[in-house]
Amino acid sequence: QVDLVESGGGSVQAGGSLRLSCRASGYIHSTYCLAWFRQVPGKGREGVGGIDSAGRIIYADSVKGRFTISRDNDKNTLSLQMNNLKREDTAMYYCAADFGRDYCVISAQDIFTTWGQGTQVTVSS
Repeated sequence: QVDLVESGGGSVQAGGSLRLSCRASGYIHSTYCLAWFRQVPGKGREGVGGIDSAGRIIYADSVKGRFTISRDNDKNTLSLQMNNLKREDTAMYYCAADFGRDYCVISAQDIFTTWGQGTQVTVSS
């Protein structure tokens, strides 16, 4: 079993930056996708981006050029650096893991079987 714990959320003004972290504990499979999703009340979860076990990274179009995903294998930590934040980035952000494949499909949240508890990001103008 793998547990995911997010941290780093908070409030920031538009144009500012935040860095989210997701620490994984437990048995980490050799093939995986670790991803970030976000959700606002009344809407479904949106894939933000992910990194697979080969190190390939994908991003949603809405965050390309502003968000950066990275991982520290030694610390079992996934990070999301968010720059030039916009009001529409306000959401609960979740870390998730898919151990069923070695590539990321962030448009299909149902394939992600392990989720963190979420961390809130609020961007004000």
